[in-house]
Amino acid sequence: MKTVVLTSETSVDHYTGTGHPERPDRVSYIIKNLKKISKDKISWETSSYFDKDLLNITHTQNYIQEVESAFPSKGLHFLDGDTIISPGSRNASFDAVGSIIKAIDLVQNKKNKNAFCAVRPPGHHAEKNKAMGFCIFNNVAVGAKYLLKKYKLKKIAIIDFDVHHGNGTQDIFYDNDKVLYISTHQYPFYPGSGSNNEKGKFNNILNIPLPAGTNSEEYLNAYERVLSKLAEFKPDFILFSAGFDAHKDDPLAQFQLTSTDFYTLTKRTLEISKNLCHGKVVSILEGGYDLNALMESTDMHVKALLEFN
Repeated sequence: MKTVVLTSETSVDHYTGTGHPERPDRVSYIIKNLKKISKDKISWETSSYFDKDLLNITHTQNYIQEVESAFPSKGLHFLDGDTIISPGSRNASFDAVGSIIKAIDLVQNKKNKNAFCAVRPPGHHAEKNKAMGFCIFNNVAVGAKYLLKKYKLKKIAIIDFDVHHGNGTQDIFYDNDKVLYISTHQYPFYPGSGSNNEKGKFNNILNIPLPAGTNSEEYLNAYERVLSKLAEFKPDFILFSAGFDAHKDDPLAQFQLTSTDFYTLTKRTLEISKNLCHGKVVSILEGGYDLNALMESTDMHVKALLEFN
């Protein structure tokens, strides 16, 4: 079986205004680079329609209605100080969610061994009832809810290696004993959450806050805690919130990781996933705002996915 990369033609239609770091070029750079990989090694799919009820069990109905009515027919609209939507944002937002649903189906039904969703907007800051930090719908949270509802899985793990804490994902699953959320992130930093004390109602939240300036060795040593918690939890499926803004060249944070570190952390996770969940892993893009660093880092991430057997 091959690794599958999922894309959405509408991702580039989500226009956020001149100078905004979360811009259409992010996915364009990633996809153009990954297209260099031989089709013998990788398969490509596009996002599909999904049951909107999955949004209703992830976000509040009031919030979904507010967002739907906020998509403008022209110009830009601010959902919060950082989260900007335009006429193309509606389809892009729904297709980002649809990509992780389709990826899960492909992996769970053994059509593909694992998957990476190269889509935008990102999602991990979106809470049950609030848009935040460039995020509209919480893509990875909807994916976890789908695994629980459609496939009746008992335990889902979400690993978030974005440099910013995924407050939204934590908010959605804080009292859910079936979902383990693990986050490595710069702290204290935006959005201000993610301390050691935030453990979830069922000890199902593991935050690993790290200081600005954290280098490769320090980060990868800390990542061993991620793997230990995974081994303890024994998930049936693993989802990555794959943010690449911990890279040393990223303009929005102060970690000092290199592109190859994303290969290393992905490979380590895949190795332990063999015995835990038969390697069932789906990854979806979150942050990463230096285009060259993002291109290199996603290349390393996907390389590890491709090599997994």
